[in-house]
Amino acid sequence: MKTVGASPAVRRRGNYRTDDDPFAGIDPFPHAAKGDADAEEDKMKQSTSKDFGSICLLLLLYTLQGVPMGLHGSVPLILAKKVGYKDQALFSLCSWPFSLKLFWAPLVDSLYHPGLGRRKSWLVPVQMLCGVMMIIGASRIDVWMGEAPGSGGPEVMTLTIFFFMLYFLMATQDIAVDGWALTMLSRANVSYASTCNSVGQTVGYFVAYIGFLTFNDPATCDKYFRSTPDPDVGLVSLSAFVRFFGYVFVLTTFYVWFFKPEIEEGVSG
Repeated sequence: MKTVGASPAVRRRGNYRTDDDPFAGIDPFPHAAKGDADAEEDKMKQSTSKDFGSICLLLLLYTLQGVPMGLHGSVPLILAKKVGYKDQALFSLCSWPFSLKLFWAPLVDSLYHPGLGRRKSWLVPVQMLCGVMMIIGASRIDVWMGEAPGSGGPEVMTLTIFFFMLYFLMATQDIAVDGWALTMLSRANVSYASTCNSVGQTVGYFVAYIGFLTFNDPATCDKYFRSTPDPDVGLVSLSAFVRFFGYVFVLTTFYVWFFKPEIEEGVSG
């Protein structure tokens, strides 16, 4: 059937994209689309700026998790010439809590004190206990390592129990922080939580493993970091390192306890 009074281009307008359609591919509202994109970009920048402090806190919490992990890698290297493979295998059991944390994760998610918050109910006591353990353990760790004067050799079982408890506490802290990150960050920035996890744990592990071993080794310190050689001790001892991070744990916990409010689930925008 022939259409009267319509040009070929108009008749084929229903096909939208034809070779002879002069309007094909042209956005009828280019300024509106650009304005929407700019508005969305501004909104993303504002939300990122608002969450900057929370992102920094998550990085710090995950970095603290990596410190016991790094020490768990450093201790066997220090003990390598003092103990056999059997003792080193025993010490390697310390890392099991991170593999088994799924068994008590439901308890961490479901049991809490309403006045303190779902996540802080676990994060505050667990992290405080970890810091106190490190501060107290720092006064005895040289004896456990067999490096104190008059010590009878490394106490591998004691070291294993000590680091197993640290790993258990950090695995519990990891459950709480993972859950808190979902409400601590706005909906637009919640994807940064996994980045904070991977970056923070890597930094903590690096500091407590590569960093500690570098400044604990007398030969490395004599060559690169001090003018007066001392072949017997490095710049940082294991006890001083553990004690320092024990205080960092405690101070961070006080900050979270008193100055970081917990947003109820479903409220974060």
